[in-house]
Amino acid sequence: MRPRDVALALLVVLLWGVNFAVIKVGLRGVSPFVLGGLRMVFTAFPAIFFVRRPQLPFRVFAGFALTSFFGQFGLLFLAIKIGMPSGLASVVQQSQVFFTVLLAALVFGERPRRPQLAGTFVAAIGLAVIGAQSGASFPLAGFVLTVLAAVIWAVGNLVSRSLSRYGRVNGLAFVVWSALIPPLPFFAVSRIVEGPGAIEASLSAMDARSWGAVGYLAFGATLGGFGLWNRLLKEYPAAQVARFGLLVPVIGLACGIALFAEPIGTPHLVGSALVVLGVGLPVAAMWLDRQV
Repeated sequence: MRPRDVALALLVVLLWGVNFAVIKVGLRGVSPFVLGGLRMVFTAFPAIFFVRRPQLPFRVFAGFALTSFFGQFGLLFLAIKIGMPSGLASVVQQSQVFFTVLLAALVFGERPRRPQLAGTFVAAIGLAVIGAQSGASFPLAGFVLTVLAAVIWAVGNLVSRSLSRYGRVNGLAFVVWSALIPPLPFFAVSRIVEGPGAIEASLSAMDARSWGAVGYLAFGATLGGFGLWNRLLKEYPAAQVARFGLLVPVIGLACGIALFAEPIGTPHLVGSALVVLGVGLPVAAMWLDRQV
């Protein structure tokens, strides 16, 4: 990879790694569903006025938006709100990689390769190690919600794969136009679950840090991160780009410790290392195959 593109890949890692700490900041006094809705509003606007709508069926936009955006972010935000450490959340979220492999095998009949099966097994052990620490250092419900968020993200990945049927699709434009769909479900869930005054209460409680968090989540993590990532995927093999993603939980853990003094014990580190190793095995195998 050209040095400039390596720098861009590392910038994406930084944007996505810090994302988890920013979520925790944004959730102070704010409903997780309202924060999710605002993230999507500012992801769509004003960008929607500058990018052309991809010529895709509405079901493709809806499928991606309701899984990768509404389902994933809603569960992840709720998990962090009820006490899941942001650093560990960044690690557990990476399990979406092997959930994608498993779901692709069930839905599309794709036979996982040996490195994928081995990686899935290793990462599952890592998740079990982290999950076993729940109750003492974080609530079990937070861990379960984070895992479910990863599963729904994996479903969204399968929806994204369907884009190949429609030729060349601008990835950034697809993200922007998909972001039009989740705000209404987010605000509706807030009103139903948290009460009629939840949205107004959250907006009233938001200060400069809260709005800064919304701006970062929308423009930095979503538009900036996905835009640069899709650009790199167009120029280089997926395995070559994907390996940089293994650094995201490293940044996430570091931010959790540095900014919030989140307690990270030996079991957490061992479990996190196993998850990263499990996610990295198939990526490394793909890269080695290409070198051969």
